[in-house]
Amino acid sequence: MPSVRNRPRRRVLFVHEGFPGQYCHVAAALARRPDHQVVFLTRQRAGGLPGVRKLIYTPARLPRRATHRYLQAAEAAVLSGQAAYRACATIRQSGFVPDVVCAHAGFGPGLFIRDLFPDVRLVGLFEWYYRAQASDADYFAAGAVDADAAARIRLRNATILLELAQCDVGICPTAFQRAQFPSLVQPRLVQLHDGIDTAFFAPGRGCVPAGLPIPDDAPVVTYATRGLEPYRGFGQFIEAAALVLRQRPDLHVVVAGADAVFYGARSTRGSHQAAALATIREADRPRLHFTGSLPQPALRDLFRRSTVHVYLTVPFVLSWSILEAMACGCLLVAADTAPVQEVASDGVEALLVDFRSPAALAERILEGLGRRDAGRPLRERARARIERDYSIAKLLPRQLDLLQGSGAV
Repeated sequence: MPSVRNRPRRRVLFVHEGFPGQYCHVAAALARRPDHQVVFLTRQRAGGLPGVRKLIYTPARLPRRATHRYLQAAEAAVLSGQAAYRACATIRQSGFVPDVVCAHAGFGPGLFIRDLFPDVRLVGLFEWYYRAQASDADYFAAGAVDADAAARIRLRNATILLELAQCDVGICPTAFQRAQFPSLVQPRLVQLHDGIDTAFFAPGRGCVPAGLPIPDDAPVVTYATRGLEPYRGFGQFIEAAALVLRQRPDLHVVVAGADAVFYGARSTRGSHQAAALATIREADRPRLHFTGSLPQPALRDLFRRSTVHVYLTVPFVLSWSILEAMACGCLLVAADTAPVQEVASDGVEALLVDFRSPAALAERILEGLGRRDAGRPLRERARARIERDYSIAKLLPRQLDLLQGSGAV
């Protein structure tokens, strides 16, 4: 049997607009294997993983304003796909031909990979299929999506379906997200989450970020999301927080996340954070703290310190943060929406609420605060659910097996 040193190196190419995104664990695991060569194609220059070579692509231009607005997202995807193709062509010329490609669909860099590497095993990652009705777009107001918006939303799926058609297999992280795709293509999608590091995100001694003037014995309500945006219920949370702060003069509220919109329509009224502060009475503002985006160690420590953690979302892609908070044993108050219901049941792992009512949300937060000691069973069951179904220790072997397929990896 040939030694590892003498075996031909197996080559893996990851393609994702961000870095490392959902491929953090699997790319790192493959890079640790001495007989593997891992390249990661991305637009994001910052960051790195040991043993992973980054390859940067940059679209030649932005979509033109003259392009029909239904097609501007498609044009952006095509421009990304073109740039990614050109970047990969350079490494092909140098001799790098992958055995398997893992491509995140939706933003275009994987659109033309099959044309450059026709014999490669192509595994796509598909997070979302856009719908105009009974989904994220009309959650706050049924019937609010007019015909013009519905047509634009439908066209968002064009490049996603093109990528799905050329894959050997597609991955979708949750059952809810998979169910958004048309029944015709669902058989091409395997449900497989990218996983949570439950050894890192685990119960322990916590603390708030340095510099926050919060007493050690004060109850803390936490809210953490990528962006402070309507899709993640930020406005409703702040309205609820205002009500709770008035009733609990000992309470502090900590909000982690960028003052930006990543999902849904962009704000036309400026900073969501500034607007939120305006809704809090002046006497309570010193007990509302904004941290901005936090590195993972600080976020984990905040989860550990949390008395009640709040996670809200419209029916959309499920955030890592809810799973990380559950893994840390948080007492969770969460949106009673389909993506959350898949991972937590009311009264079992969390307290669920229709967050479209800030008053109802405030009541559930107060209920959670009242369970500071009695809430231990919810915390333990939340942690156990993540360990059982979402631990990277269990999911990473399945991911590696799926990539291997016919023996490519």
